Amino acid sequence: MKIALINENSQAAKNSLIETALRKVADTKGYEVVNYGMYGADDAAQLTYVQNGILAAVLLNSGAADFVVTGCGTGEGAMLALNSFPGVICGHVENPLDAYTFAQINDGNAISIPFALGFGWGGELNLEYIFEKLFSEPFGGGYPKERVVPEQRNKKILDGVRAAAFRPLGDILCDLDPELVKGAFAGEHFDEYFFRDCKDPAIAELVKKLK
Repeated sequence: MKIALINENSQAAKNSLIETALRKVADTKGYEVVNYGMYGADDAAQLTYVQNGILAAVLLNSGAADFVVTGCGTGEGAMLALNSFPGVICGHVENPLDAYTFAQINDGNAISIPFALGFGWGGELNLEYIFEKLFSEPFGGGYPKERVVPEQRNKKILDGVRAAAFRPLGDILCDLDPELVKGAFAGEHFDEYFFRDCKDPAIAELVKKLK
C-alpha cells in the first residue's frame, strides 16, 4: 500500500511529527509513505484544506496513492473537502476506535485527523495508536464481525450512489478556479512523486495542463 500524507497550512508545523508516527506503523506493514507536505509553516507552496481535497482526489483517482492521511485544525474542513470529489471516501478520525471502525465498516481510502483540536500532551501517541488500529486488519472486514455481510452490502450501495452523484474528476478540476487547482500541485516534491507513481496517463496529462 502506498500512503500519501498531506498537511494544510495551519498544521504544517506538525508534518514531521505526523510522518514519524505514520512511518513507525507503516514500516511494520511494508507500506510506503509518500509525504506531499506541507513540510513547514513557511513553505513557499501553501495548501489550504480545500486544496488538500483536490490533491487527494488526484492522487487516489490516478492510482498514485492507495490511501491518504490528511487533516486540519479540527479535521472537519479537510474531511468535507476530500468528500467533495469522486473516488474519495474520507472519514473523520479522532482516536483509535474511530480509525478501526472506519476501516472495518466504511472501507474508505482517506482519513482526516484534527491536528489542533484536543491535540495536547500525548498527541503523538494518539496518532501512532490511530495508525496502528487503522492498518491492523484488511479493510472492510466488518464490525462486529457478524455484521460484515450487511456492511459490505451497504458499502456497495454507497459506492453506487456516489458514482451516480459525481461528475468525472477531470470535468470538476477544469471548472474550478485555475489558481486554486494550480496551487494544489505546487508542492516542493509534487512533480517528483506524482509523475513517478501515477498509473493513469489521462490524469497525468490533465495535471500537466492544469499546473
